[in-house]
Amino acid sequence: MSVKKKIFMLKKMYRDIGSGYPDIVMGQNTKTLNRYYINFKPKPKTLNRLISSFDKNGVPLNSAYIDVKHPKLHYYPISIGQYGLAIFHSYLDNKEQEDKSFLHSSGQAFLRIADWFKDTAIIDDKLGAYWLTDVDKPEFNVFKPWKSAFTQSRALSILLRAWQMTEDQKYLHLAIKAMEPYEYSIDAGGVRSGMLNDIIYEEYIAVKPTRILDGAIFSLFGLYDAVRAFDGVDNNAFEKSKRLFDDGINGLIHWLPKYDMGYWVYYNRCEIEGYPTNDPCTIGYLKLVTAQLEVLYEITQIEEFNDYALKYKSYLKPQNIIRMYIEKYKALKKLNRL
Repeated sequence: MSVKKKIFMLKKMYRDIGSGYPDIVMGQNTKTLNRYYINFKPKPKTLNRLISSFDKNGVPLNSAYIDVKHPKLHYYPISIGQYGLAIFHSYLDNKEQEDKSFLHSSGQAFLRIADWFKDTAIIDDKLGAYWLTDVDKPEFNVFKPWKSAFTQSRALSILLRAWQMTEDQKYLHLAIKAMEPYEYSIDAGGVRSGMLNDIIYEEYIAVKPTRILDGAIFSLFGLYDAVRAFDGVDNNAFEKSKRLFDDGINGLIHWLPKYDMGYWVYYNRCEIEGYPTNDPCTIGYLKLVTAQLEVLYEITQIEEFNDYALKYKSYLKPQNIIRMYIEKYKALKKLNRL
């Protein structure tokens, strides 16, 4: 393990131990899309520590993770969407104030993020609209630009808010196209794995399912935004978003028991050859998933989500944390990330 990697991982573990629960936003069930389900703040390093700079339009650029051999600054649509939602929160916080210059600034900054999604969308006759992330994910053997259900979800949340804010139909039409990749399996160029009642929407598209838990849940939030926004506006889009959301909910209920380690939570349920069978999530990740499940329980009133949120919270005990870090070390070692 290089000195650089040692320092990086020690800092990461220190931040993980001190991590808190995300600030979740309840009551988000109206047709108007206001705050996102997690209350993001527009501080880049708080949102994503890999955000390193911004382009001329205020769109964030990420640096690569430590194990990428040829690191470069890149556009990371997931964190771009997260930053856009944080700016939208600032817009909501300040739009009633008399300082119209700030309103103009935050509103326009948000629309520049929405326009980044509009301008960089890849349009396909079959797959609709999608975005690619051009950075390697060596732990999943991904070395070319990849799609992501998480990205599709972020795009939906941004584009639909931009449409409601401006009434510009270009955002609405692109959001409708952005649902299309959810319809197709990863083998067919889409972003879903499984079928019928075991569907998971994939954060990272690799040769086999990776089933990252928080990414699967975040992928549902954009669909739920679509369910809310399309209601009474476009019946076909509403029916599609509702079906896709329900498919993801049913799949998540099927898979949740398989993430339960009995004392902790698995980071994923990955099928890629050579990937560690025991890869627990970090403390911060467990708290994030717990918060996501609380949101899903409020949205759906499905008891399994509340049950698992309470169960995962109960795992946060010193002896379990020590046990988790031992297993996490072994997993990272096997992945050559240490």
